[in-house]
Amino acid sequence: MKSILVFSIFTILLTSCGSKKNVVYFQDVGKYETLVDQNQFVSKFKVDDVVSVFISTLNPEASAPFNLFIGGGRESGGGSGLQQQVDYIVDQNGSIDFPVIGKIKIAGLSSEEFRELLTQKLSDYLKDPIINIRLKNFTVSVLGQVNRPGTYAVNGEQITILEAIGLAGDLDIKGMRNNILVIRNFNGTFVHHRIDLTSKEAMKSPVYYLTQNDVVYVEPNKSAVTSSSMDNRATIAISIASILITSTVILLSRN
Repeated sequence: MKSILVFSIFTILLTSCGSKKNVVYFQDVGKYETLVDQNQFVSKFKVDDVVSVFISTLNPEASAPFNLFIGGGRESGGGSGLQQQVDYIVDQNGSIDFPVIGKIKIAGLSSEEFRELLTQKLSDYLKDPIINIRLKNFTVSVLGQVNRPGTYAVNGEQITILEAIGLAGDLDIKGMRNNILVIRNFNGTFVHHRIDLTSKEAMKSPVYYLTQNDVVYVEPNKSAVTSSSMDNRATIAISIASILITSTVILLSRN
């Protein structure tokens, strides 16, 4: 009995020592250490992005042809609450079909670069236009060993992998923090990258800032895999035991 108690205490101590190493984020950050964000990430438009563009000027009638609305209305038309602005979908060539101007290639451009390009193209038609651009389909998916796996909409143009994991309720205790997989789609080409969130070097990773439609997958750690294997074995053992008991009962009843 005493040996069993000692073995149990020893096992608990080993588990607690290992769990801190596997669970804690940014383990190599020192006390009062300042980490400067040197990751120059800027979100770029991709094929199949849904983009909202609204043009306004001091003369609404002049800017009206550049803002299309569902229902035949335009910017200045009627003030009906039923009107809805038309969004643009980036086609397979990386372009959108803009009113009056025609095709504009925006894939690979940031919002600011697109704004500068559009300002240049509108210079022949409008004076000092105000251009509002918004990416409408910025979502990220967080799957695997997290508390709330799913696809989440992003407000704004930036989200870090930590913020995405936060939306998913953080990793559960069985999530592997040092080998998280990020799957990124560049116009039909899938790129896979892994990031170690137990190290401060994660902040320099090219996937620390996520892009639209990125998929974050958190693998199960060894404990989860072992537990799953033991659960399967336990299920098989219970099934076998059930069959043996049933068979024994039948044999005894016949005797």
